[in-house]
Amino acid sequence: MTIHAEQEIFAAQNREKVLAQMQHSQLDVLVIGGGITGAGIALDAASRGMKVALVEMQDFAAGTSSRSTKLVHGGLRYLKQLEIAVVAEVGKERAIVYENGPHVTTPEWMLLPLYKGGTFGKFSTSIGLRLYDFLAGVKRKERRKMLSVADTLSKEPLLKRDGLKGGGYYVEYRTDDARLTIEVMKKAVETGAMSVNYAKVETLLYGKDNKVTGALVKDTISGAEYEIKATKIINATGPWVDDIRQMDGSKKGKTLRLTKGVHIVFDKSRFPLQQAVYFDTPDGRMVFAIPRAGKTYFGTTDTNYKGDTVNPVMTLEDRTYLLKAVNFMFPDLKLVVADVESSWAGLRPLIQQEGKSPSEISRRDEIFVSDSGLVSIAGGKLTGYRKMAETVVDKVAQLIGEDGGGSFPKSDTTTITMSGGDLGGSQNFESFVQKKTKEGAGFNFSKEEAAFLAQRYGSNVDQLFALAKNMSSQAAALQLPLVLAVQLRYSIEAEMTVKPVDFFIRRTGDLFFRIGYVQQWKVPVIAAMTELLNWTPEQRAAYAAELEEKLAETVEAPPQG
Repeated sequence: MTIHAEQEIFAAQNREKVLAQMQHSQLDVLVIGGGITGAGIALDAASRGMKVALVEMQDFAAGTSSRSTKLVHGGLRYLKQLEIAVVAEVGKERAIVYENGPHVTTPEWMLLPLYKGGTFGKFSTSIGLRLYDFLAGVKRKERRKMLSVADTLSKEPLLKRDGLKGGGYYVEYRTDDARLTIEVMKKAVETGAMSVNYAKVETLLYGKDNKVTGALVKDTISGAEYEIKATKIINATGPWVDDIRQMDGSKKGKTLRLTKGVHIVFDKSRFPLQQAVYFDTPDGRMVFAIPRAGKTYFGTTDTNYKGDTVNPVMTLEDRTYLLKAVNFMFPDLKLVVADVESSWAGLRPLIQQEGKSPSEISRRDEIFVSDSGLVSIAGGKLTGYRKMAETVVDKVAQLIGEDGGGSFPKSDTTTITMSGGDLGGSQNFESFVQKKTKEGAGFNFSKEEAAFLAQRYGSNVDQLFALAKNMSSQAAALQLPLVLAVQLRYSIEAEMTVKPVDFFIRRTGDLFFRIGYVQQWKVPVIAAMTELLNWTPEQRAAYAAELEEKLAETVEAPPQG
């Protein structure tokens, strides 16, 4: 068998079987929402011995969790807002995420250029970064450095020179947010959780005293409906938290405020950034420019949002703002609309704070427990997902105990590696990749392909190698390169990839960072998925059209509407 037995339950072909299993189980916890918060909760609860199911109305990570700046922040911006406790917590959490999944998290030195009249002064930045290092528990070799003008420009020659006073140099951690979510979800499934995408909560179910006891869930692929019962229901739906609270009749008190963040992507030939940069724009916002895999991405905006929650997109205004900001800091590039290769837009589900601009609102998370017993988690950051999950499951364990439902142990997720993270810690990752690069030759992969697979899939790369053993002729028949064919097959059988958009956006990120590659291989990938998943002609046409729509959205920019 090429895919581990415990992961078979997470195959796209087994979705209906898993939904039926959920319906026939008396669960301790039903988690609504399959982003990073829901995945973290499912893992934490399952690791304590709870019987857990999770349903997600779209694909896993399809909301905020695939649309972030793709950084596991250490929280420098919170220092500016004097949220000292937040800086300390997210710094520590960042280190835990890195150790538990070094294949999806990478230290990235960040340059903070300092300008006359800018937000950051040299002295205050030096003190601030030193305090940040202390609060966040930064490793000695990653502690901040202050740079002269010459050193700053040698790190990044493209920077605006006028008024430059020097720079701060500190470490952030880059991540693949969607793959981080998938790896945590796979670990939850390995630990005993049941999890299904494209499963939408239609209504909540109630028992005596109007206490919530479950949900009627519709499989949006087959149309079938399932009644899923649980002792406690956790609403971890990010931008949709208030929708579920509304369904429960408990949307009162604090509510969400959605803000939108847009990122744009350039090819390295047009924006040859050699160093990640964090800087303030003339209007006082902080933005990032980050090199990644032959591209440079830039963002983000921060504007109030009241549009389609499922499908936020870059507008003309967003693109104009970002191009103005990028040309302000990198004036010699003269970047124009035609240089923007792709984009993505995501929503931040923040807790409403009257009188504050989007950028000033706290990213803290809060738990709400309604009269019906519905537990909702709102706010928070990607970096803090593990701690948020621990806090929510602590609350749920307490509520179950108070109702006489038994007790559960405390969380131990600080040391639970995510799927693919069994590498013996971050210090072994480089040697692991070197070893697997050599091994890959025995499975018909080039050195570059083997290294790429080891870096993306971590300790799960052996499963992709095993698939490759018997797939050469199948890949040729499907007119796919072997490296793409094994990723596609693995993603369907071990990562519940249901549609082409799942694969090209959330399992690989190719729609954002290799849009030409998607155009090149979309037809044979759709043909292969049709064969592997037995699609009807109608399904094939609908899923192909959906991919075309997403390809168009990444480059089009409608006016604000």
